[in-house]
Amino acid sequence: MTSSGSAPSLLPLPHHHHHHYVSLLIGQTLHQSPLWPRLALSLWIWIGGQVIQVSGSHQHFHPHSIKIPGDITLGGLFPIHARGPHGLPCGELKKEKGIHRMEAMLYALDQINSDPELLPNITLGVRILDTCSRDTYALEQSLTFVQALIQKDTSDIRCSNGEPPLIRKPERVVGVIGASASSVSIMVANILRLFEIPQVSYASTAPELSDNNRYDFFSRVVPPDSYQAQAMLDIVKALGWNYVSTLASEGNYGESGVDAFMQISREAGGVCIAQSVKIPREPTAGEFDKIIRRLMETSNARGVIIFANEDDIKRVLEAAKRTNLTGHFLFVGSDSWGAKSSPIAELEDVAEGAVTILPKRASIDGFDQYFVTRSLENNRRNIWFAEFWEDDFRCKLTRPGIKLDPDKKKCTGEERIGRDSSYEQEGKVQFVIDAVYAVAHALHNMHQDLCPGSTGVCSNMDPVEGRSLLNYIRAVNFNGSAGTSVLFNENGDAPGRYDIFQFQMTNHSHPGYRVIGQWTNNLRLNLEEMQWSGGDKSIPDSICSFPCNPGERKKMVKGVPCCWHCELCDGYQYQLDEFTCETCPTDMRPTPNRTTCRPTPIIKLEWNSPWALVPASLAMLGILATSAVVITFIRFNDTPIVRASGRELSYVLLTGIFLIYLITFLMIAEPGVVVCAFRRLLLGLGMAITYSAMLTKTNRIYRIFEQGKRSVTPPKFISPTSQLLITFILISVQVLGVFVWFGVVPPHTIIDYEELRPPNPDLARGILKCDMSDLSIICCLSYSIVLMVTCTVYAVKSRGVPETFNEAKPIGFTMYTTCIVWLAFVPIFFGTAQSTEKVRPRPEPGETRVTPVLL
Repeated sequence: MTSSGSAPSLLPLPHHHHHHYVSLLIGQTLHQSPLWPRLALSLWIWIGGQVIQVSGSHQHFHPHSIKIPGDITLGGLFPIHARGPHGLPCGELKKEKGIHRMEAMLYALDQINSDPELLPNITLGVRILDTCSRDTYALEQSLTFVQALIQKDTSDIRCSNGEPPLIRKPERVVGVIGASASSVSIMVANILRLFEIPQVSYASTAPELSDNNRYDFFSRVVPPDSYQAQAMLDIVKALGWNYVSTLASEGNYGESGVDAFMQISREAGGVCIAQSVKIPREPTAGEFDKIIRRLMETSNARGVIIFANEDDIKRVLEAAKRTNLTGHFLFVGSDSWGAKSSPIAELEDVAEGAVTILPKRASIDGFDQYFVTRSLENNRRNIWFAEFWEDDFRCKLTRPGIKLDPDKKKCTGEERIGRDSSYEQEGKVQFVIDAVYAVAHALHNMHQDLCPGSTGVCSNMDPVEGRSLLNYIRAVNFNGSAGTSVLFNENGDAPGRYDIFQFQMTNHSHPGYRVIGQWTNNLRLNLEEMQWSGGDKSIPDSICSFPCNPGERKKMVKGVPCCWHCELCDGYQYQLDEFTCETCPTDMRPTPNRTTCRPTPIIKLEWNSPWALVPASLAMLGILATSAVVITFIRFNDTPIVRASGRELSYVLLTGIFLIYLITFLMIAEPGVVVCAFRRLLLGLGMAITYSAMLTKTNRIYRIFEQGKRSVTPPKFISPTSQLLITFILISVQVLGVFVWFGVVPPHTIIDYEELRPPNPDLARGILKCDMSDLSIICCLSYSIVLMVTCTVYAVKSRGVPETFNEAKPIGFTMYTTCIVWLAFVPIFFGTAQSTEKVRPRPEPGETRVTPVLL
């Protein structure tokens, strides 16, 4: 079958035909379409008028389409040519994305038409249009597909001889295969859905096309970028990255892909976007250097998620190389990068380690055999094949009236693809074939249901109802050209199946892409097979903040959950969780790494401590001296000098002095219930006994001499027995007070953790002590102080006694010095809060840890 040249109904018309064509459009009435409201009709009329106006401005266009007749006709949209320079719709030929993919549709058509099992006795025809990689131009071209649905009013048109015009009815397109670019598919889908023509794309992956409300007649055999974005997020997480930047080419593909990645990462959590950079459609000079500088503002985000076209990828890599950042950025590329060599040509060192993703695909051997045998003779149906031939073999075909370019050789027509030119099957060929087969299977199933037993297209399928065909397309499930199942979900999307590649350079002469994993709804990644810049096997970091050390809490950066500052838990704090420092309980201190608390060591005054040895030695000397005096008194008990000194009170006085020395050992001894009880009892008792005896003695002297001034009669209660009685009455007040204290607060031990709690918690100690506060000690001694002051008063009053009575003046001198000492002791004691227990502890290894029994 041969192709037709230009189609009058399809192509832009000369300017003088515009008004005539618009009048035809305005006179349209929709052909048996109950779904059409008047608003849609008005919209269509307006679009038609706008398109024609645009057409008129195109002085240069490609007035070609491929038309192959058949019982049922499919439409095809392929980017045969690139986007043209300013002012032109079409540019240079696209050999792979255009010709390969388009030939794949023709190949699939041949296979289906020769298959006795699939659509038997029904021939599929085709109408293939060139989108020129431009959405507006593709919209213009796709008007061809809907013309058959418009019934034109030709009543006011007559030929010059008066006969009604013979207007050829355009073929009815039941479904459209395409388009390639997402922006083109979106534009075309908006028109095709109005006329209920199902559309199956082989390459459009924009997530927004999954919206079944807006693009309900759109399906695709490739997975949407939202799956790809999920796979890329899974890769980022598997690599342990949490801080990445995104880079997108301006346009539907790039921006939608990045938007999907950002949305999924927000929902999943754990990955933050450092910054999202957009590459303009028409980048100015230095734009890519500016992009690299911007990415370096967050240099910790070494991972760069890139949804960009091949040219932009190449220029990003070039800019990174220019700024001497080879190996810094770790690219995770979308399927636009895939396993292509063109974006990284001569930039292999910058691209090393790049992880890329590509829908799982296979090379179709049958297509290779078909395509390499195409020649100028056997492929006349492809009207762009001659242009491909010239481009592929870099030669020039001779045409009448066209002078041969002397710089190019003449084509012989004997060249062969793959022999005289390099050939590698384009990656989406499999999906083009699958898209054609999906529509074919849907038509086959529809034919079996609507035309049972019929050998051709029956009346039930003439015309093919679009919505019904859509339901059949969505219901197909068959093994595709690569052996994998072809099916659609409720949004018309194919399941996500991706291969994951990494560009590796084992050495500089053999770089290449290596398959390192797969993604089919979940990720399977072989981390041990990955290698990075310089062949390094360890995974580089792309994180905002490094993990905090033990004992440090995270202070989060507002608005960026992956970034934080590490703050040390200081003082007596420990790390409760990764965000909180908590103060240890009073009886504990933090461990050296501050991750938990440990018990504070408990200390007491040791016998071998200098602070214990010196007082104990002095106390022993005092006890020995006191014992010597007692022994001397007992030995010379009946001598006049002993009797003159007042033996009874002297023994009481010596007892008090002995107890004062003895309390030293109780203060050093390990605190316990018994020790604490004796401390309370003896602390004030020794002084009370001593001062009671001294007070009784000075009082006796004072009374004797005062009485002597008035009369010769001796005062009462001056006998030894009376003196002892008075002394014991005074002593009993102290003893009674201590026993009341026992009743109110029974003696027990405590551990004081506040006394030794310096800024450095390693030096913190708990002191085992009796439950005697500083105030209670002073209260305990207060009675003795009262006795001492009273005694001093009597000593002052007795200072005038005769010289022969030599006892009064030494007592007076003693009391004066004692008062001075006590006056100094009380403020010093309260001011410094020092006691025998409150000493600086020795190093921890030598400590004696005492576990107190608290009663």
